Amino acid sequence: MRFHPAALPFLALAVAGSFLSATTSRADEPRPTRPLRDLRKDYFPFTPVKDAQAWEARREEIRRRLLVAAGLWPMPEKTPLRAMIHGLIEMDDYTVQKVAFESLPGHFVTGNLYLPKKPTDKMPGILCPYGHWPNGRFIEEKKTLEQQLANGAEKFTNSARSPLQARCVQLARMGCAVFHYDMLGVADSVQMVEHRHGPAEKGFVSADAELNLEGYFPLQTWNSERALDFLLSLPGIDPTRIGCTGASGGGTQTLMITGIDDRITASFPCVMTSTAMQGGCTCENSNYLRVNQGNIDIAALTAPRPLGMTAAKDWTQELETKGFPDLKGLYTMLGVPDNVEAHYNIQFPHNYNAVSRAQMYAFFNKHFHLGLPSTDERDFQFLTPKELTVWDGAHPVPEGDNVGVPHELAVMHWFDHQAHKQIHPLLHPENQADVAKAREIIGGALDVMIGRKLPKKGEAVYSPGTKEDKGDYFVLHGVADFSSEAVDCAFLYPKKWNHDVALVLSLNGEAVIINPDGSPTEQARKFLNEGVAVACPKLYMQGATRNPDVYGDRDQKGFEGYAGYQYGYNPSLFAERVRDALTMIAMIRDNEHHHTARIQVHGFDGAGVIAAAATALARDAVSELHVRTDGFRFAALKDVWDVNFLPGAVKYGDVTGILSLCAPVKMTLDDPDPKLREAISQTYRAVGAEGNLITVARK
Repeated sequence: MRFHPAALPFLALAVAGSFLSATTSRADEPRPTRPLRDLRKDYFPFTPVKDAQAWEARREEIRRRLLVAAGLWPMPEKTPLRAMIHGLIEMDDYTVQKVAFESLPGHFVTGNLYLPKKPTDKMPGILCPYGHWPNGRFIEEKKTLEQQLANGAEKFTNSARSPLQARCVQLARMGCAVFHYDMLGVADSVQMVEHRHGPAEKGFVSADAELNLEGYFPLQTWNSERALDFLLSLPGIDPTRIGCTGASGGGTQTLMITGIDDRITASFPCVMTSTAMQGGCTCENSNYLRVNQGNIDIAALTAPRPLGMTAAKDWTQELETKGFPDLKGLYTMLGVPDNVEAHYNIQFPHNYNAVSRAQMYAFFNKHFHLGLPSTDERDFQFLTPKELTVWDGAHPVPEGDNVGVPHELAVMHWFDHQAHKQIHPLLHPENQADVAKAREIIGGALDVMIGRKLPKKGEAVYSPGTKEDKGDYFVLHGVADFSSEAVDCAFLYPKKWNHDVALVLSLNGEAVIINPDGSPTEQARKFLNEGVAVACPKLYMQGATRNPDVYGDRDQKGFEGYAGYQYGYNPSLFAERVRDALTMIAMIRDNEHHHTARIQVHGFDGAGVIAAAATALARDAVSELHVRTDGFRFAALKDVWDVNFLPGAVKYGDVTGILSLCAPVKMTLDDPDPKLREAISQTYRAVGAEGNLITVARK
């Protein structure tokens, strides 16, 4: 059955309340009934796999989620680095140079390059990101010197003053090329003034940034990717021996860059791999990053490459019993049990001290086949910030519009431009190959953003509730359930059923098919008269005026007001509602007592785009889609807690991108924008299904 959405009387229900403001509150505001994960309080265990084949599928899932969260799906253009290497400092058996390069035009990554005094033509290369140590690579610890030396954490005064310099010096003495680079807003990274802050109107941590998956974590991860490019561009680097090691936030970056780039051949993240707290800074969190996964899963991306870790008396202290056994099991299953190791230095607080560093040196000595009889640290000459800084008279420090919010806006513009170049053509495909690419890129992103595929046969179950005989039809109420996500639903079944089911999605719930007096609405009666059964779920948190969160009042000015702390661990409300629709589609498809021939999906009253997203993810299970958008666009949202907020939606083509994934399903599309209608028409023509599309603009 095909129908014209403009002809449906129930489509005339008021839509003014369909896109409710997330800033208003009501006494009867629905509360979340599904658990919300909190990065500080919750448990993030490894997701087990049964065999190596299952791991490959799971690995791809984790990696794609990481890339989407980092804004790197697809990977942006790698522009010229324009590297500046200057200020050679010669030490006894190593050298230090100052480095700045452009990870994207106008944005500098800064740091120091440590090399052996007599470099070889096959040197291992090691990236050294660092965490949130005071002043970053310029750290000079004075208060705890005596304590560090007394308790065995450090052997030398200079290593206690700067464990970061100590690491780089020793690795260079071991014959490695070491690039020690700045994290955002620290040391010479002056263009980002402050990356720990809450929601902003412009720049990073704004609604616009979240809708395009731009921010501190994405930029920092891109900087690491380009730091790897820089390291590999140096003469004499052996591309088969590339390592990465850092602690705390540097451990986070070590996990991330190793996970997304197989050019890292051995990895040693310290005091970060954990089933507990996952990383507390805005530069360690991003939308989608830890939905359905955690740091143990991300660490597992290293397999089968060598992976070493340390734990301390912090959130990693249970690594020996929670997390490492899973990683050991995975490496054993892959046939390389000796490629993973962990060290439990829980007598020390959060650190990258001499004890941990010694374990790291031994790790790289072993896996890079350095053949050194000893990797013991020796004392070294401490270098001051003035001696290490990249910026000087010949290399002036960025200022003016190259710093702060203006610079953030310029960076966002560059990423916007990159996304437009890669995504826009996919919204206007010329042939089947273009459509296939769109499904890979846009569809792959939508998989991540919703976080759920269509349940497999038998996974979505129906629990019957009430059943009323209304003469020529039945009214049923029950619950559809998948993975403990229950969906209340109402059904109208005609006694002369033709085995078609119309799944009606609306933010007004069953009121669109059942009148207050219990009779069917006018359009519901039309369905029944044609022998079509009607299903209508109560979408999650119906009537909510904002997305739920785990921190309560999101008006707080602290940096935990950042949306990534919510959407990085939990699905958005929009995603939850798409999941409900997928549960309903699978349940209708598989119901043993009501064998369905065809499923129609109808979306309106604020649920039009939800219906489209569900159809895009369940394409083969849906026979027809009837969608009215009411002109909704994600780009118009200014509040990250809006009930329809979906991070990344604008980057991947907004509503056009979602609708394009529905082809070649028969679709009746009601949208006021002729450009959108033409784009969808072009997609249908590209797949040879132009006859399957009807487009209208409802008056």
